[in-house]
Amino acid sequence: MPENRQKTVLIAMSGGVDSSVAAYILKNEGFNLIGVTMKTWGYDDIPEKDSGCCSLETIYSARNVANQLEFPHYTMDFTDKFNEIVINDFINEYLIGHTPNPCVLCNKAIKWGALLDKAIELGADYIATGHYAKTGKSGNRFFISRANDLTKDQSYALWQISQFAVSKTLFPLGNYKKTEIREIAKKLGMKSADIPDSQEICFVPNDDYRQLIQIRMPELKKAIEGGDIVYHDKIIGKHKGYINYTIGQRRGLEVSLGKPVYVSKIDAGNNIVYVDDEKGIYNTGFTCRKINLQKYENIFDYRNAVVKIRYKDPGSEAVIEQTGEDEIYVSFNEPKKAITPGQSAVFYDGDDLIGGGIIQEITN
Repeated sequence: MPENRQKTVLIAMSGGVDSSVAAYILKNEGFNLIGVTMKTWGYDDIPEKDSGCCSLETIYSARNVANQLEFPHYTMDFTDKFNEIVINDFINEYLIGHTPNPCVLCNKAIKWGALLDKAIELGADYIATGHYAKTGKSGNRFFISRANDLTKDQSYALWQISQFAVSKTLFPLGNYKKTEIREIAKKLGMKSADIPDSQEICFVPNDDYRQLIQIRMPELKKAIEGGDIVYHDKIIGKHKGYINYTIGQRRGLEVSLGKPVYVSKIDAGNNIVYVDDEKGIYNTGFTCRKINLQKYENIFDYRNAVVKIRYKDPGSEAVIEQTGEDEIYVSFNEPKKAITPGQSAVFYDGDDLIGGGIIQEITN
C-alpha cells in the first residue's frame, strides 16, 4: 500500500459498473487516480444512439463516480482517430467480404494506443480498465491471461496489445466474479450497479452495421445488390448485397432448396455469395495475418494451443505454426464450423494468451 501511494493510474471510465468498481478497487489499494472518459464518436453522427457507450449520459455517470471517490475526471476526444482507424477499417473489411472485430482494433489503437500515450504525457505509471482479464510475465515477455470469471472473460479482445502496453496495464477485476462487482457497486450506492451490460458495437446505429455502411456510403447499395447466390456451381437466387451476409449464416437467404443451406464463402470481387450444406462450412485449417504475439517472441516451432475463432467460441484444440514474419497457420484437431475471414483467431496456452491474428485464407 505505501508503495502504491506513489504510483499514479489513469483509469478509463465508461460510466458502467465495471470501470466504476475498478476505480474503487484501485483507490482502495492506495493508487493516485486520474479518471478519463473517451469520446470516440460525435453525438450528432448517430442520432439514434443517445445513450450507451460514449454518450453524454455515461460521461456524467463516470464523473459522478470520480467525484464520489475524490479523484479528478476528464473527457478526452479521440473522435478523429477512432473514425480514421476503427470505423474506416470496419467498413473496409465488410467491403472485401470479411467480418471484422472493431473492439479488438479499438483496444489496440485507441485504449492502449492514443489513451496510453495521454497517460504517459500526464505522468501516469499505469493505465487501467474494467476489463475482465489478468496480466502476467514470463522471462522478459508480458502477456494477458483469462479472468477468474470465464463467463465474462475479455482476453479474446485484447490480443493485439503490445508488450509495452501490457507492461503498463492493470486489470483490477481479473480476480472477481461479475456478481461480486455488482454487489460492491450496490454497497457503494453506485447508480450503475443494476445497469445491464451493453452487447452492441458502440458506433453502430440500432446495432445494425449495414445501416452504418449505408449512411457512410449510400452509393454502395445499388452497386452490390442483386448479385448471385451460388450453390455447388449453380445460381439459385439473388442476394441483397454481400455486405449483408456472413459465413455460417442460414436465416434471411430467401432461397428454397428443400433443405437448410449456409453461407460458405463471400466473393466480394465478383459480387457472389456462396452457400453450402452444413457439412460444407466445416474446415480444418486457416492462415491468419496481422499477427501479434505476447507470451512468446515467435512460434516458428509449432505449438499445441487452444484456438478461439470468435468471441463466444469456447475454443478448440489445434496446432499453430508461424510460417512467416506476419503469418501463422492453424490446423484444428477436428473440423471447425464457420471459420470467418476478418475475425480474430486467438491462441491460448492454458489460461495465458499466446497471441492472435486476423483470419484470412481457409483450407479444408
